[in-house]
Amino acid sequence: CWEPGDAVGCFDKQYEHKGRCCKRCQPGEKLVSECSGKIDTVCTPCESGHYQQGWTKERHCTPHDICEDNAGLIVKTQGNTTHNTVCQCRAGMHCSDTSCQTCVENQPCQRGFGFVEAKAMARMSSPCEPCAEGTFSNVSSKTEPCYPWT
Repeated sequence: CWEPGDAVGCFDKQYEHKGRCCKRCQPGEKLVSECSGKIDTVCTPCESGHYQQGWTKERHCTPHDICEDNAGLIVKTQGNTTHNTVCQCRAGMHCSDTSCQTCVENQPCQRGFGFVEAKAMARMSSPCEPCAEGTFSNVSSKTEPCYPWT
């Protein structure tokens, strides 16, 4: 029999409220009212432009990231009620640092370095790589790869 002050052991998708286990809101929802008496937890979907990734008792959903055009960012994956928007740099640009809040223009690959399409598509770093053994680049270019010696 339950006594006030007893520790309540709730499951992962529950939380303790006034001595009882209440259901957490599922991903994509936020809390409207906590459980009480015979009434269960009341949840509502996140509003447009917001998300909640995990099971929660939060009363607010998190706003989606905004991909700032003037920072060189575009939408890679549009957010929904359970996931944030994912931004990436526009073509010809890469992230200025690991947080990727802003993008910078790619510099031409110098002689001895070649343009790597896969790195450019990921847009996470400079798309230039040193030419591997047996290849060369004798130009400074934003588009030319390393070529094999012939």
